[in-house]
Amino acid sequence: MPKVRTKRTKTVKYIPYASGYVPPTNGEHIEAVGCDGIVPPEYNCQPDKDFIFFNPIPTPTSIDDWLAQYVAPGQTYADYLSTCSWLSPSPVNGINHKFVPTGTNLGDKYPDGKIYLLPIGKFSGKGFIHFNELAKFAEIYLGIPVVILNGIDIDVNFTDKKVYWTNSVSESSSNGESSIPSSKIALESRFYGKHHQIGIASLLYMLRQNIPKDALSVIGLTMSDLYREQSDLFVAGWAAGGDHVAVFSFFRYDPSLTFSNADWYNIRRNQRMSQEHIQKLTFQRSCKLLVHEIGHLLGIGHCIFFECCMNGSGHLAEDLHKLQTLVGFNVLKRYENLLKFYQHHGMKDEAEWITRRIDFINNAPVEII
Repeated sequence: MPKVRTKRTKTVKYIPYASGYVPPTNGEHIEAVGCDGIVPPEYNCQPDKDFIFFNPIPTPTSIDDWLAQYVAPGQTYADYLSTCSWLSPSPVNGINHKFVPTGTNLGDKYPDGKIYLLPIGKFSGKGFIHFNELAKFAEIYLGIPVVILNGIDIDVNFTDKKVYWTNSVSESSSNGESSIPSSKIALESRFYGKHHQIGIASLLYMLRQNIPKDALSVIGLTMSDLYREQSDLFVAGWAAGGDHVAVFSFFRYDPSLTFSNADWYNIRRNQRMSQEHIQKLTFQRSCKLLVHEIGHLLGIGHCIFFECCMNGSGHLAEDLHKLQTLVGFNVLKRYENLLKFYQHHGMKDEAEWITRRIDFINNAPVEII
């Protein structure tokens, strides 16, 4: 997460990687995607030219970029297969619903499993999010059923400088009911003037209290700004994979807001930006962040090999081989459904990318399912 800066930084033409980071080699690109058994021999895969599958991860263009700040180890397809507990013949810890050990993918192993989205606090005004569409996107992208829980209220008291979790959540499902305690509980928070942030650890704690019995994971979504440590400017989201919960904020995805690199509370709004534009861009950005966080809950680590939704930041590409192995979807049908979604929401870059992928599959010398 971005840290508070103590000095202003000068603009420079060349942005170096974080100290210790070494860009992957061409051979490591092939190994990462799991080319054995996925790249047709007829294609004579040559990653030193235009890589057949994905664009290489972009070099940093700002000192705030992910790889300019962090040294990430990355996760190859083989790494994923060897570490993903969801593909294990034994049930995942904390998951207590029906388990079929002979299943070959997530849907077979956990036939009743769902991902739940929980709205936390108010979603109105310029940053309004269409949750039904967000859930629809996640379900298409991941190939897993996605259900929206009844939202809870957050009471922000500027007089007492307190933030409270105030309402209960109750959602019936095929295997039981979840109910998060309805008592008024103070959350970790910090205030400055008219601005506040909520400590993400306290929100994760509330989600852990009672997860629906058929949940694969519960994702809390909020328009409140978040932080984890006092030194943080903010955190966009956090996934606690072992507990199958995550929280993330749409707040800093609002394109009308400008944020300081030094103070978390120094925020300016562009009053001239239309509400339609704000909602459209916030929604597009939120789609990417949602599947990124769920990806972590499904055992998919950060990607340092390609331009991918599992980068620290990036476009709506994906760790396709890992996800297809986990869920077992038909790649072409998934792409066709994503294309319809992107076109409907005016997501031109993503629609163009998906169109190229569909053309590649349709023209491949062997069938790709």
